[in-house]
Amino acid sequence: MRSALADLDFGELSKRLRGIVPLRQEDMAELTGLSQGYLSRLEAGRTKLTHVDRIVEFLDAIGAPAELVSLPLRSAATNNPQQEPLRSLQPYGDVDQPWTAGRMVAALKDAMRGEPAVCLGRRRFLVLSGTALSAFIHQWGIADAEPLERALNGAKVPPVLVKHLHGTTNTLRTMDASAGSGPLADMARGHLRVVVSALENAKYDEATGRQLAGIAADTATQLGWFHFDAGHHDAAQRTLLAALRAAHASGDPRYGAGALSYLAIQSYSVGNPRDAVAVMQAARDKVRGVRSPALEAMLLTRQARGHAKLGESQPCLRALGRATELAEQGSAEQDPGWLYWMNTGEVLGQTASCHLELGEYRRAADYFQQANDSLNPADVRTRALFASRAASAHLLSGDRDGGFAAADSALTLAAGVQSARLTEHLEKVVSEVKTLSDPRAAELVERSKYVMTAKES
Repeated sequence: MRSALADLDFGELSKRLRGIVPLRQEDMAELTGLSQGYLSRLEAGRTKLTHVDRIVEFLDAIGAPAELVSLPLRSAATNNPQQEPLRSLQPYGDVDQPWTAGRMVAALKDAMRGEPAVCLGRRRFLVLSGTALSAFIHQWGIADAEPLERALNGAKVPPVLVKHLHGTTNTLRTMDASAGSGPLADMARGHLRVVVSALENAKYDEATGRQLAGIAADTATQLGWFHFDAGHHDAAQRTLLAALRAAHASGDPRYGAGALSYLAIQSYSVGNPRDAVAVMQAARDKVRGVRSPALEAMLLTRQARGHAKLGESQPCLRALGRATELAEQGSAEQDPGWLYWMNTGEVLGQTASCHLELGEYRRAADYFQQANDSLNPADVRTRALFASRAASAHLLSGDRDGGFAAADSALTLAAGVQSARLTEHLEKVVSEVKTLSDPRAAELVERSKYVMTAKES
């Protein structure tokens, strides 16, 4: 591989990398943004990759070490230790470990270490991306699940405990939708500790063991989401990867799809939208035999966001169109209970966000209005997020009245929500408002300061 890099032989590099990971040619094409046909010709030596931007994108996608490449990679620029000397970055050490029950428990324990004292920021965290992330997900898809059955001296796990553990995870999820992640990470961590203790020390049969692993996967997924919403990106990814291990042990691919959906959100949020597309495609492949229109619709909206971030309008709109069709089918028997929030309003909001990222501001504003009319009033954080994005869409389209009205609504909704992600969106809107010569701007800026101060206290 070093020789292929030195010779800039990207076809040979691709073939060798796919043999090591392993990856299908289709997976590598999705990861690097090339068509499968073009990649096939590249590997066969019938064409060459010559455009500098495409070369840089290819090398960034596979995670090529900057010291082995003579080109200025974006990953090297965003991971410059001179910019943020917090600590040296080391690869997450769990990815090459076997998919056993013991490794699952170890990964979950590692995920319970908590959040770092300092947020590393979007582009400065312990990250798996490119081929490393694809390889980990590939192993989730093909590794055999080890039977979970414990006959220890501990207490036997009764069905009522399983029910209560599952209910606590559901309660944490609904609390997050209304109040944000701020106060919930410690609670989720404590709950996960109980579940892991049962997995490690209690007595249970295989069916109960798989149920406990599913609860662990669901809880770790929620904890990973809380970390992400609070801006702790390294803790978020570490926890979501542990959730994927627990999902694998549960034997239910729907839990894995849930964890991957949040990994996709994180990927396109931190500047790796190609990873988001590849991750969602892998999740959709894994759950293809599960008749769950809500789950398929959710995965498609996350994939669409990745396409939108990449400026890929047609794939984005195709994914959104299919998601809309699925959402309109209503609930199905195999729709997971944790996906209760997936409805037409959510699809409309994600459609609006895609149009905003594609620069279609007027259409984005219209879709945000439709989403607001369809969302559950109890989903305060989601409504606040969509309102803040709607404000940007209105202002960028030249509709100041709509922009100020949406910004006012976002601030009202945000007052009771603890979410670093929401705060970031609000700060973006305020920065846009500050550039306007409008008498309403100063009033809104002052109000935002009051809301932010109240949230911090």
